[in-house]
Amino acid sequence: MVKLDIISDPICPWCYIGKTLLDQALAQRPDHPFQIEWHPFQLNPDMPAEGMDRAEYLETKFGGKDGAIKAYAPVLDRAEAAGLSIDFAAIKRTPNTLDAHRLLHWAGIEECQDRMAMALFHAYFEEGRDISDHETLADIADSLSMDGAMILRLLGSDSDREDIKARDAQFREMGISGVPTFIVAGQHAVPGCQPSEMWLKVIDEIRETAEG
Repeated sequence: MVKLDIISDPICPWCYIGKTLLDQALAQRPDHPFQIEWHPFQLNPDMPAEGMDRAEYLETKFGGKDGAIKAYAPVLDRAEAAGLSIDFAAIKRTPNTLDAHRLLHWAGIEECQDRMAMALFHAYFEEGRDISDHETLADIADSLSMDGAMILRLLGSDSDREDIKARDAQFREMGISGVPTFIVAGQHAVPGCQPSEMWLKVIDEIRETAEG
């Protein structure tokens, strides 16, 4: 097996698209060598715990609706090409993602981390759900056969908060400033949203090296 670390944030549209394109490549190579693990990176580490109104966030980040439309146009084009239906209009709040990252960490312990990552992307980008809300996160956990009541209790505690923050900080110290970033075999960093063809080439090269 070859470790494939994915550094990501559940509110990053390029992360959702990038992982979807990776999955399309993996579906074409069902005997691929990758063992995937997700890692935390907050695009907005200073976001208030309760998040903020989406319109206010867009005003601050892009100078208003027109700036946001211009910024998100290529995102929507790439998403559609990948077969995704991102609905930015449905998103009413931009969340703080620390708790979503905690849930992803716990999903890793229960061996459903990859499905959890995609469930969080889907909930946020396609259903407009607030993934900083504890009840919402517990409901998503329930949908993957995790114990939603236990997740709710954990979210109400400080469990793993500092660990997630420390891991986020560590990636920044390593020089990672944007996501998604994929790290192949602990040494080759692949930044950004890559086409399926690139992943197919990587998988085939790994195979050839192993066979050679």
